[in-house]
Amino acid sequence: MSYVPKRRSRMIFASAVSLFTVVVNSTNANADAGAGVDSAINWVKDSGIRMGGWINGGATFNPGQASGFNGPVTFADRSNRFQLNQFNVFIERPVVAEGSTWDIGGRFDFMFGTDAIFTQAYGVPAFDVNSGQSLSRSNWDLDLCCASTRYYGIALPQAYAEVYVPVGNGLNVKVGHFYTPIGYESVPAPDNFFYTHAYTMQYGEPFTHTGVLGNYRINENWSAIGAVTTGSATGGWDGGFDKQLGNWGGIAGITWTSDDMGSSANLSGTYGETSTRSNEPWGMYSVVLKHRITSKTHFVLQHDHGYAGGVLLNGVNKNAEWYGINTHLYYDLTSELSVGIRGEWFRDRDGFRVFSPGRVSAATNNQGLSYALGRGQLGNSTSMPADYYAVTVGANWKAAKTLKLDWKPMQQFNVRPNVRYDNVDALHGATYRPFGGKKDQVVLSLDFTVPF
Repeated sequence: MSYVPKRRSRMIFASAVSLFTVVVNSTNANADAGAGVDSAINWVKDSGIRMGGWINGGATFNPGQASGFNGPVTFADRSNRFQLNQFNVFIERPVVAEGSTWDIGGRFDFMFGTDAIFTQAYGVPAFDVNSGQSLSRSNWDLDLCCASTRYYGIALPQAYAEVYVPVGNGLNVKVGHFYTPIGYESVPAPDNFFYTHAYTMQYGEPFTHTGVLGNYRINENWSAIGAVTTGSATGGWDGGFDKQLGNWGGIAGITWTSDDMGSSANLSGTYGETSTRSNEPWGMYSVVLKHRITSKTHFVLQHDHGYAGGVLLNGVNKNAEWYGINTHLYYDLTSELSVGIRGEWFRDRDGFRVFSPGRVSAATNNQGLSYALGRGQLGNSTSMPADYYAVTVGANWKAAKTLKLDWKPMQQFNVRPNVRYDNVDALHGATYRPFGGKKDQVVLSLDFTVPF
């Protein structure tokens, strides 16, 4: 366990207390401190505060990998190993998002597991992307614990207050640190069909933001989002609370939904200057189309395109781009069993986004050492301009329902077997073998999720 600096501990404690204070003050319930446990429980219920979470873990089998990593595949990145990906606990008070009355709430998430490193506020990288100079990283949730384990850590991916403003058709505003509203796949395990993620989500989009996010319902079919972001040296992505606060960026998006809720189209994106040191542009957009073909068949098509200006690559400053397309098709065999397939092409045109192994890159500090490889080991992740292709086939099985298990915590127990094939083609006639010295790999995986 690594030592947590006092300043960082105070910051985290203060943030949690502030959020809890906002939540408590938003209710009209009055609890008598001496009324006992029952009164406290009733007060929490009446106030609308709720607590919950989930446990997600799984294992992969990759016969082509002996290094312990599944190449550039992140999240389920440990080859031939079991990993506890997410032990996530949250406390929240959801706001009432309609009507003519103001409402105040918020949410705080705590995550422990191997996914934490990909979810932390690492928007201030170890090295400046434009100059290569070492940077002092954010103190929000980096290095809170467990560096000695190489794989496990803590992340605080959400800590925000939320208010419903009864103006027009209703405006929701979040203030703090929150998951990105951009794209299709997301970090929380219960929200995804597959155990592994598309390259688009892993490398093409932000995970979190710090700032102010508004969501407005224009009418029954249209809604819009807008945000200002800060705390990041990567164009507003994955920012924290204590660095780069002078670098402001933005988010915008619009969504159309059909009258029968069977189809939708979303266009959203980010834009901002890279950092307080650089006014080079950094941005991306994402288009997500969803369609319910039948009551049991669901289709998703996504396209992302990202851009970063003047980044330092192999000693030369150049503009970097990344883009791709992925599709998802799901079919519900029964109410307890669904099958799906995802196909993807992703181009890292300049070798700026995709690294292999992904964890080694994410865990490298500004001395060039990566704790994912062990104490004192230099980070040796690689990247190259390349096209990445991936096909994943899998299933979601609500095993408790099929087996008629009556224990309530097991009712949403979900098992996800997956088979994934990855292939890479380096651009400009180069040779690149990021999958254990090969150009492709097959990964078999099985994971479970238990919400509570």
